[in-house]
Amino acid sequence: MFRWPLRSASGKDAKEVEEMVEDNDKEEKLFHLKTSIGTLSKRESLFCDDSCLKRYLEARNWNVDKAKKMLEETMKWRSVYKPEEIRWHEVCTEGETGKVYRANFHDHEGRTVIVMKPAKQNTKSQDNQVRHLVYLLENAILNLPEGLEQMVWLIDFTGWSMTKGTTVPIKTAKETIDVLQNHYPERLSSAFFFNPPRIFEAFWKVVKYFLDPKTFQKVKFIYSKDEKSIEQLKKNFDFNILPVEFGGETVYEFNQNENSILMSNDDIKMDTLLGLNKEDKSHSSTGNSG
Repeated sequence: MFRWPLRSASGKDAKEVEEMVEDNDKEEKLFHLKTSIGTLSKRESLFCDDSCLKRYLEARNWNVDKAKKMLEETMKWRSVYKPEEIRWHEVCTEGETGKVYRANFHDHEGRTVIVMKPAKQNTKSQDNQVRHLVYLLENAILNLPEGLEQMVWLIDFTGWSMTKGTTVPIKTAKETIDVLQNHYPERLSSAFFFNPPRIFEAFWKVVKYFLDPKTFQKVKFIYSKDEKSIEQLKKNFDFNILPVEFGGETVYEFNQNENSILMSNDDIKMDTLLGLNKEDKSHSSTGNSG
């Protein structure tokens, strides 16, 4: 016998009611997290907006206690590392070859894109390499359009080889993953690994165990000779603007001077956002960060 879907007194079906209850539950958890973190400094308040709190809740499956612990650890890290105060002139050496840079194009949703080219590694200081990446994470977030919270990574393995001194040490890979997962939760939409060589599989077998399940699901392996995997890229990018090294149609050559100007201008934008002036920056080592 045919039965009409169950509906509440207000005319909403069971699924709609369930979604409303879930939304109300999440708002309640957001309120509890917000009230539990106590009084914040001006800088911390700028960081801990509702969107930020929701990302930490999402990363911990909406468990308020776990999200609070994660957020407190991030705030402690930010107060020491001060990622938002890193400036281009401090990390520009790392960016000379274009091994990691913010792209001048976006995905279909308008998200910021970070391009990585491991074969262009030009330095040996692991600490500086991580610091450079953190700078670019902050820069990518700064340049996200209003209403968007996530970025995309495009990783080109052309020329990469474990025998050419461009391999990322496991320790550095783990530290990078820890920073991304623990201090930038839900900031990554997707990471596309383009044409990784077969030898990369050995490295990946170790590194993948450092990824939490949510991050692991965001990693996509793309092979230029595999049309099915290329379709994944086409769902996210306009191939007219995608660089040829990723199977697109645009010829793009990284220009160090142009990139430096772009990053330096963004540093000014960040200073304005944080309300920093030259005097503030000269004493930034004593300031708080959030």
